[in-house]
Amino acid sequence: MTGLNGSKRVKILTEAMPYIQQYNGKTVVVKYGGAAMEKAELREAIIDDIILLSLVGIRLVLVHGGGPEINSLLNRLEIRPRFIDGLRYTDAETMDVVQMVLSGKVNKTLVSQINRRGGKALGLSGQDGNLFAAKLLNEDYGLVGEVVATDPKPVIMALDNGYIPVISTVASGTDADTAYNINADIAAAKLSVELEAEKLFLLTDVPGILRNPNDPATLIPEVTLSELRTLERDGTVSKGMIPKVDCCVNALENGVKRAVILDGRTPHSLLVEMLTDDGVGTQIVNR
Repeated sequence: MTGLNGSKRVKILTEAMPYIQQYNGKTVVVKYGGAAMEKAELREAIIDDIILLSLVGIRLVLVHGGGPEINSLLNRLEIRPRFIDGLRYTDAETMDVVQMVLSGKVNKTLVSQINRRGGKALGLSGQDGNLFAAKLLNEDYGLVGEVVATDPKPVIMALDNGYIPVISTVASGTDADTAYNINADIAAAKLSVELEAEKLFLLTDVPGILRNPNDPATLIPEVTLSELRTLERDGTVSKGMIPKVDCCVNALENGVKRAVILDGRTPHSLLVEMLTDDGVGTQIVNR
């Protein structure tokens, strides 16, 4: 709050108070990836938001991807990244890199940064305690998995002991002795259902659902499930937004209270959405 006078600080804190009371003790799942992971200032803002939300009593779970880091290491190893229908083609060699980067470098870096900035984080792979179990999605994509089971016990244990669980999206195979690369949005949505989460956040590289995809001013701040189906039919929800919306719909239809598609490129967007009257992004509600 540097640069704010006392009265403005009091106003901000007073505005946040009812939201802190509303979410205290509730579980919130955040899927983290994209530009918010790549740029240091955005990463620091997200980490600070996560720590603050945890300190005010919100049970926060962080599920992360790490596509740019995977691509970087693949290129250094002279392995050309391949994508089919928007999914990373994952042969055995690529799967080794995915597992190494997601469950190793990215996960442990995030845990270290949260702990260093005053939080209390615990890193988990999707394979730990069979947190995520998957089967082969389609041979055309290689070792890309479809999540078939989610066991939230490792996450609940971490939360009950005051930790922020930081989870990499690698799953154990149920149909073969292998690890699978799984979609982070889908993993976060399925975990939010198992945890009976109050909210699911998908951090993206767009402001949210836009009526005009070329005009950020046309952001739709809130939409119901019934309205969302209309937006899908008329083409407002299209291309890369479709799978994100489908994740949110699946979560809401299975008990999650609210889902938010949020712009991770805006510093402190998570905090603004959670603890202020303004909010940002598109909130989807089940009614």
